[in-house]
Amino acid sequence: MRNTAPKDAAELEALETREWLESLDYVLHSGGPARVSRLLRELANHAQRKGVKQPFTANTPYINTIPAAEEPPFPGSREIERRIKSLVRWNALAMVVKANKAEDGIGGHISTYASAATLYEVAFNHFFKGKADNHDGDIIFFQGHASPGIYARAFVEGRIPAEKLENFRRELKPGGGLSSYPHPWLMPDFWEFPTVSMGLGPIMAIYQARFMRYLEDRGLKKRSDSKVWAFLGDGETDEPEALGAIALASREKLDNLIFVINCNLQRLDGPVRGNGHIIQELEAVFRGAGWNVIKVLWGSEWDPLLDKDKTGLLVKRMGEVVDGEYQKYAVESGAYVREHFWGKYPQLLEMVKHLSDEQLKKLTLGGHDPVKVHAAYNAAVTTTGQPTVVLARTIKGYGIGEAGEGKNITHQQKKLNEEELRAFRTRFGIPIADSEVAKAPFYRPPDNSPEVTYMLERRKQLGGFVPRRITTTEPFKADNLHDCFTEFEKGTEGRKASTTMVFVRMLAKMLKDKEIGDLIVPIVPDEARTFGMEALFRQVGIYSHAGQLYEPVDMDTLLYYKEAKEGQILEEGITEAGSMSSFIAAGTAYATHGINTIPFFIFYSMFGMQRIGDLVWAAGDSRTRGFMLGGTAGRTTLAGEGLQHQDGHSHQFSLAVPNLVSYDPAFAYEIAVIVEEGIRRMYVNGESIFYYITVMNEPYEMPPMPAGVREGILKGLYRFKASEKKDSKLKAYLLGSGAILPEVIKAAKMLEEQYSVAADVWSVTSYQELYREGHAVERWNRLHPDEAPRVPYVTQCFAGSEGPIVAASDYVKALPDAIDRWLPRPLVSLGTDGFGRSENRAGLRDFFEVDCRFVVLATLNALLREGKLDAAVVKKAIKDLNINSEKPNPATS
Repeated sequence: MRNTAPKDAAELEALETREWLESLDYVLHSGGPARVSRLLRELANHAQRKGVKQPFTANTPYINTIPAAEEPPFPGSREIERRIKSLVRWNALAMVVKANKAEDGIGGHISTYASAATLYEVAFNHFFKGKADNHDGDIIFFQGHASPGIYARAFVEGRIPAEKLENFRRELKPGGGLSSYPHPWLMPDFWEFPTVSMGLGPIMAIYQARFMRYLEDRGLKKRSDSKVWAFLGDGETDEPEALGAIALASREKLDNLIFVINCNLQRLDGPVRGNGHIIQELEAVFRGAGWNVIKVLWGSEWDPLLDKDKTGLLVKRMGEVVDGEYQKYAVESGAYVREHFWGKYPQLLEMVKHLSDEQLKKLTLGGHDPVKVHAAYNAAVTTTGQPTVVLARTIKGYGIGEAGEGKNITHQQKKLNEEELRAFRTRFGIPIADSEVAKAPFYRPPDNSPEVTYMLERRKQLGGFVPRRITTTEPFKADNLHDCFTEFEKGTEGRKASTTMVFVRMLAKMLKDKEIGDLIVPIVPDEARTFGMEALFRQVGIYSHAGQLYEPVDMDTLLYYKEAKEGQILEEGITEAGSMSSFIAAGTAYATHGINTIPFFIFYSMFGMQRIGDLVWAAGDSRTRGFMLGGTAGRTTLAGEGLQHQDGHSHQFSLAVPNLVSYDPAFAYEIAVIVEEGIRRMYVNGESIFYYITVMNEPYEMPPMPAGVREGILKGLYRFKASEKKDSKLKAYLLGSGAILPEVIKAAKMLEEQYSVAADVWSVTSYQELYREGHAVERWNRLHPDEAPRVPYVTQCFAGSEGPIVAASDYVKALPDAIDRWLPRPLVSLGTDGFGRSENRAGLRDFFEVDCRFVVLATLNALLREGKLDAAVVKKAIKDLNINSEKPNPATS
C-alpha cells in the first residue's frame, strides 16, 4: 500500500498552504470578495493578538490591479484607434525631427509621447470630456514633455495647420508657431495650464479638484461629473510638489481627481529606481495616503501566462526583478529575456516553451495595451469617495527602435536617420513612400477618411476638442465698486492702524458687497490670526467639505474657529505651495469654470516669492487674476522674528514676472486705490494680470487722501507733501515707500527745522511700475527716431527740480536704484541689504540705516557733495543724530 503521508516539514507546509488556499477559494465563491476581506482582517487581528508580528506593507503583487475577467468590453474600434494612434505618433516624431533638421539644437522631445501614446489616445477617444452646453468639461494637466503628441493629434483633427507644425519651437517665424510646452500665455486658445516645470502640474491639479468642490459646495457652480486629470512621469514624482499634497486629495475625498503616472522607469539621465521598483514605491505612497491605486503593468498577452501560474511563481519572479533589469529587457533580444527572466526557474521556462523568442520579445506592457488602459480609466472615473492614481508601465521611446527605445539616451533623442525613420514608418504603417521618408513629412488622411471621421465623431460625443481654453465670463459691472473703498480715503482720524489692518477691513467690506462679495476667495496659509483676520471666521466661515464635525475649543468666544461646507475662507494650513495652487485655481476660474472669482492670498511675504517663485511664474503663464498680499512685509517692520522672516527682497523677485503688478503702499487710501483699480483692470477690462501688494504690521496714523494723487498712486509715484519752506536755498526731494515712508516724513521735518533744508516728500508706491514705464518709453523713442521723444513719468515728476534726491525703503537698495537713470541727478539710495536680526523696529532701522536720522544724514551728505554744505555741518549732524560712523556694514555683517 502507497504511503500518502507527508515526507517532511516542507511537504507538510505545502499541504497546509494548499488547504488554506482551497478554503479561501470556497469563501470567495460562496461569500464574495467582501467576505474574504472581512475574514482576512479577522485572521490578521487574531494573529496579532497571539503575538504574531507581521511586517507592514502597502504593496500588492507586481501584477495588474484589475484582473482580465473584470475588464469591461472595449467600446471602440481597436483597429481604427490603432491607426489613429500611429498617425499621431508619426506626426509627433516628424515635428521634432523636422524642427531639429531645420535648426540644429532647437530641441523637442520624442520619447515621452512615444511611451504615453496609448495612455492619451484611450483618454481622447473615450474619457476626456470637452466643454459643451450640457457639460463643464474635464480639466486636464498634460505632461509637458508630451506636447508634440498633443499638437500632432490636433493636426490630424484639423485644428492646427501643417505650417504651425513646421514652426514647432519657432514661435516668432512668419505665420507663428507652436510653443515648446503647454503655455497658456503663448497659446491662450489652446493650453489651459503650464506643466513642464516638473512637479507643479500634480499639486495644481489637486487644488483645482478641491476648488471645483469649493465652487459646488458654495453654490457658485452646479455639481457635475467633471474630472481633473493629471499626467506625469514617474521620475517627476521626485519633485516635492508632486507628492507633497496627495494627503489633501484623500482627506477631502476628491473622487473627481485622477493621476496618470507614465512609469517608463526612466528619467532624463537614467533609471528612476534602477535598484528598486518605482511602481511599488509609488503604490505604497499613494495607498498609504488613502488613494485608489490601479496598476497597469502587463498587456493582454500575459493573461494566459498568469492563468497558468497556479503556484504564484511567475508573480514572484515579476516582483523580484528590479527596474534596471526591466529596462535592460526592453533593449535586448527575446533570447536574452528567455534566459534572464524566464530562465531563473525551470518551471517558468517550461511555461513559455511554446513561445518563440520573437513572441517573448513582443509581450506587451500594460501601458501600451488599450484594453488594459481603458479598464483602468473606467475604474478611475467610476470610483467614489477617494482620488485615483493609475500607475501605467511603459517603455520610454516606445516605437523608435534602435534610435533609442528603452535606452538611457532616449530623453535627449531629437533626430532619426533615414533608416530609423523608415523602420518607424513601416512599424506603424504610415503611407509615406521610401523616396519621401527622409524628409519626415507630416501626414494627415482626407477629412472623409475612416480615421478622421472616427476621431471627430468621438470628440463630438465627448463634448468637443481638448485641450481648448475658453473664456466665457461677462465683465463685472463696476457701477458701485467705488463704494467699497471710499471710507479709506478719509484716513484714520488720529487712530493708529497698520496697512494689514486696513486691508482686512477692506476685505471684510468687499465680502459684504452685493455685487462681488460671493466671488471673493480669501486664501491664507495658517496665519489668519497673525494678520488679524479672525473676525472673518465668524463672518464668512472657513471652507470644509465635511462641515464642522466637532465643537471648537473656543466655541464660547465671539470669534470662534468656524468651519462650514459653504465657508468662504480657504484656510490651507502651513503650505504656501498649496495656497498658491488654490490661488491659481481661483484666479483662472474665469476661464476654467466661467466664474469670475477674485482670490486674495495673504501670506508672510518672506515665504512667498522666495519660496514659491516657480508657482508664481506658473500663475503668470496661466493668466491668473487676483491679489497676492505679502503680509508682515519689509526687513524692519517684523520685530523680533529675525533673519529668516524679514523680507527685504520680494519686490525684486516680483519685478521678474512680466504680468505681475507690484505695489508697496504706505497708507490706507493708497491700498484702496490700488485694489479698486486692480479689480477694474482684471475683472472689468479683462486684463491678464495679477497683483502683488505688500502690507505691514506696524501701526501708525493714516492720513486722508490728498487731492489729485490717484493717477500718481497707480503710476507708482506722487508728491505726498511739498515743503513749506518756500524761500530756503537748500532743497531736497525725499522718496519713501511702504513702512519707511513715515520715517521719511519725520526726516523732512527734521531737515526743515534743524538744517533749513526744504524737503518735499514723495510716496513711491511702485518702483516696478516706474521701471517698466521708463523702459517702455526708452524703447518707443529708440524705435521712433523721427518723432518727438516721449518723457518717462519719473523724469516729468522732477523736471526743473534742484537738490539731492534721496530714496529710502524697507527693501534692498537695488529696488530704488532701478529708476536712477531717469532722474536729473544720481539717486541716493537707502535700503536693507543684508541679513535680518532679532530686534525691535527702532533697532533694526538703526542697524540697516534707514530710519529718519540716516535719511537726514544722506540728504546732508548729498548737499555736501553738491558743494552746498560744509563738511563740518555734516560731521556735527552725525554727532547730533547719535550715529556711529564706525558701525559694521549691515550688508555684510
